[in-house]
Amino acid sequence: MAVLSEKEQIELWIAEILADKPSLFVVSVKVKSTKDVKVYIDGDDGFPIAEAVSINRRLYKLIEETGMYEAGTFSLEVSSPGITEPLKLTRQFIKNIGRDIEVILKKDEVTLLGKLMEATDGEVVLEVKEGKGKKAVIKTVTVLIDEIKSAIVQIKF
Repeated sequence: MAVLSEKEQIELWIAEILADKPSLFVVSVKVKSTKDVKVYIDGDDGFPIAEAVSINRRLYKLIEETGMYEAGTFSLEVSSPGITEPLKLTRQFIKNIGRDIEVILKKDEVTLLGKLMEATDGEVVLEVKEGKGKKAVIKTVTVLIDEIKSAIVQIKF
């Protein structure tokens, strides 16, 4: 039987903690050699601070009780990825339908700026404006998620 890495064990615990919370999902887990653990969780309807605190406490207790790290020798942060973090998962794209996003493609690092119209398991559909003024044309562009280097929601004030 294979021994789980620290990251894999933490991912397993989080899956157990989130088992009864189907609207929440893990975006990423990072474990640094300095025992700095960061868990990014999002939700289809947001990720309330109270949930983050509850999950943090449960996970911290599991880490301590199992002896993965001694108390006081590690740090644990459970939070949402934040608006400036790139979208990674289909569920994040679906959650942001209707918002403007900037997509940078892996190939040639082409940048597309447009409104996210659809998202499925394999692709996203953007409404992109090409040209300026009266010559501007709205085009629909379909991009495979595997071809996206980064996708960031654009904040409008």
